Amino acid sequence: MRRRLIQSTLAVVLVVIAVFGVSLVIVETRTISNSAQERVESEAVRLASIVDSRLFGAQQVDAEVLRKQVTQGRYYAVIRIPGESPIEVGTKPVGDVISATAPGEEGETVTVQEPRSSVTREVGRTLLIIALVALLAVVAAVLLAVRQANRLASPLTDLAETAERLGSGDPRPRHKRYGVPELDRVADVLDGSAERIARMLTAERRLAADASHQLRTPLTALSMRLEEITLTDDLETVKEEATIALAQVERLTDVVERLLTNSRDPRTGSAVSFDLDDVIQQQLAEWRPAYRSAGRAIVSSGKRHLRAVGTPGAVAQVLAALIENSLMHGGGTVALRTRVTGNQAVIEVTDEGPGVPAELGARIFERAISGRNSTGIGLAVARDLAEADGGRLEMLQTKPPVFGLFLSRTPLSKSLDDGEPMVR
Repeated sequence: MRRRLIQSTLAVVLVVIAVFGVSLVIVETRTISNSAQERVESEAVRLASIVDSRLFGAQQVDAEVLRKQVTQGRYYAVIRIPGESPIEVGTKPVGDVISATAPGEEGETVTVQEPRSSVTREVGRTLLIIALVALLAVVAAVLLAVRQANRLASPLTDLAETAERLGSGDPRPRHKRYGVPELDRVADVLDGSAERIARMLTAERRLAADASHQLRTPLTALSMRLEEITLTDDLETVKEEATIALAQVERLTDVVERLLTNSRDPRTGSAVSFDLDDVIQQQLAEWRPAYRSAGRAIVSSGKRHLRAVGTPGAVAQVLAALIENSLMHGGGTVALRTRVTGNQAVIEVTDEGPGVPAELGARIFERAISGRNSTGIGLAVARDLAEADGGRLEMLQTKPPVFGLFLSRTPLSKSLDDGEPMVR
């Protein structure tokens, strides 16, 4: 590209020089020739007037007197006075000459000649100057073309490198501009594409991390049920465990669908009215074996038969994340308590552990934030799931830790007085 720009610029300059340079040479040659002719004619008229004045004053007219009036070495003059011999002044030129004759008032004639070689030398000097100017113009054009080519080619090289980086998986935008509107537009498009690719890669990595975290517990529970089936010969036990395993497979399918839905649009929910008791009871049954193995207990209390608006599978995942968080980082008994505040149903999850450090309290729902060596994904995913159905997940207290899941509710069809515990 650089070569093409330089060649095209140089070609334009040469064409311009050829067109205007030839015209200028012709004009200057004619101008110099005309000027030389005019000088010779003017010189003849001047000498004729001098001769007239001397003849009119009866003064002597000879070569010695007129030699002082003629420019030595440039002009050759012949003065012819009636009745006298011609008077020659200067050296007679050889070859082609420029000649002019002027008559005097006393009948004399003055002829002035100049060698045409002097005009040729003057034309040569003019042509040399024109050639030097043309050469300077060519050099300046080449330098300008090189500069312009670099200005255009370097940004294109940068843009090609940026596109290559995008293709190799490096989506970092460069935010570099070149002062050329068209190239800056291309840079804007590439930077925008880089940002979109970065967001897509982030979303893909986030989906992979969320899937790994959210599927771990259901798969573990499912494997435990399948192990129970392999270890028993009782048909009734096999049927019971298989039924539970199928229910867990359905929940696992719901988890996968929910993750995929959130990866496309976190606000796309399938909220319905459901009974919180069913979700809480299912979570208690699923987590009691793990808590029993850890020598701890998990209980529930609060208002019964609360109905809430949301996605049961998503609410179950949120509760599972909170229960698992208490199992890993908390201590003592874990309690799930339901209550009502305004037009919202609240599920509080608390334990008897040391709580959350003060420096982590405000950032506990951020990704990769964890008080111990865990992924720091669970609570962030839980908050996203809660917000997808129009609810919210908050940390109500740090010591002891109390998490609150707030969900919109419908008018209660079955309710008891506030504070009546649910029997499990």
